[in-house]
Amino acid sequence: MRHARRRIVRRGARLAAVGGLLCGGFMVTRAMASEPSDASRATASSAQAAADTGAGLVSRLGASRTAGNWIAADGRPVVAVTDADAADAVKRAGARPKVVTHSMQDLKSATQELSSAPRVPGTAWAVDYRNNEVVVQADSTVSATDWKRMTKLADGIGDSVRMQRTQGTFTTRVNGAQAIFSTGGRCSAGFNVTNAQGAFILTAGHCGPAGSVWFSDNTGRQQVGRTITTAFPGSDFSLIQYDSAQQAGAGTNVVSIGGGNGVRITGVADPTVGQRVFRSGSTSGLHDGQVTALNATVNYPEGTVTGLVETTVCAEPGDSGGPLFSEGIALGVTSGGNGDCKSGGTTFFQPVTKALTALGVTLAGQPAQGSAGGAAQSSQAPSAAASAMASQGGAPGSAAPGAVEAVGGESGAAQTFVSALTDPGNVGPGLLIMGGSVIAFVATRFIRTEQDRNAYRRQYSQSWG
Repeated sequence: MRHARRRIVRRGARLAAVGGLLCGGFMVTRAMASEPSDASRATASSAQAAADTGAGLVSRLGASRTAGNWIAADGRPVVAVTDADAADAVKRAGARPKVVTHSMQDLKSATQELSSAPRVPGTAWAVDYRNNEVVVQADSTVSATDWKRMTKLADGIGDSVRMQRTQGTFTTRVNGAQAIFSTGGRCSAGFNVTNAQGAFILTAGHCGPAGSVWFSDNTGRQQVGRTITTAFPGSDFSLIQYDSAQQAGAGTNVVSIGGGNGVRITGVADPTVGQRVFRSGSTSGLHDGQVTALNATVNYPEGTVTGLVETTVCAEPGDSGGPLFSEGIALGVTSGGNGDCKSGGTTFFQPVTKALTALGVTLAGQPAQGSAGGAAQSSQAPSAAASAMASQGGAPGSAAPGAVEAVGGESGAAQTFVSALTDPGNVGPGLLIMGGSVIAFVATRFIRTEQDRNAYRRQYSQSWG
């Protein structure tokens, strides 16, 4: 009876081990089949394809026949044109034309007249592609006298300019989005960048002048680095060189989005009007919005900054320098704006491509300098890019920040390893089951062999006893 029970137990263990091997193998196969290839990760998003299509058409038709391009709510590229022939060309390329009155030459001429007038702090302007006009905003600090003077200037330019009062004040946001501290206040790290001389942090220029010392804590004990160059006003970017003892660690091309998670940055490009974008900052965390204008001019109290990206993303003091991105593509660093993340507002960003070119650096983990501008431009013909966009589907509103993963120090790395092993979408669980099944199978064989050997010895000793 005892031998029968042993046989049943051994057979059950062997069957369980074989079943575990089959189950683990199936899980590994499923996980590997669902793992996206490197090629699929590198595929351009629908927003980028639409942007490439519109930008290509604007470049080909010229500034005298077009007035900008944007992404419509359904994800299709739209190009503003001034004549019927240009509209036909846009249709043939797979985009949607919108016939307007003012060309980009007219709109740029209007912004030049505004820029040549005496500066009024608290004002900002940008070209509204969708409404074919230049919108001049004035915040609550602009006096009635200055408002009247600006209105008179706008009336003299013509109907291509529209004046608009706005709530709050246009200010820089001093006080990854990981927090960094200096004597001048608190900012957020933007992106890690490199060149032949070392590793750096790209952040906002208004965060501090050259020579500013930065720390990762507000007690001034853990020094991160020192600002070696800055551009503000005019532009709004600066470069912090890591101290030799505080080099950028693992995951240098990951930006923090809070909750121990981050987004891996895989490229760099210029944003497009209508594109859904995401901003992360050390004060308010992760927020999203839409690009509303490019090449915006903002008259901060400290000075005028030009060439900025205007968005509906909110920001608060301390978010300055934080990264702007979409689908894992770096787009900008936070400059300033009005409002907050409770009531909303307008936030402006320094384009990353211009900063990288001016500083002679590249994003960490990216190809050598020269790819920055290339990432913003597509080698596809407009029709090909439109086909790619159509095949992928999805409007810009469906865009995501990018590939989210855990971030942190050694403990975070350990947690990441454990979570990877236990994540059903990875091969880890399957490998664990297969390994356990092999060990169980070997153990049952070993136990049976030992039992048979002991039984033989007992029988042999009895026959000679």
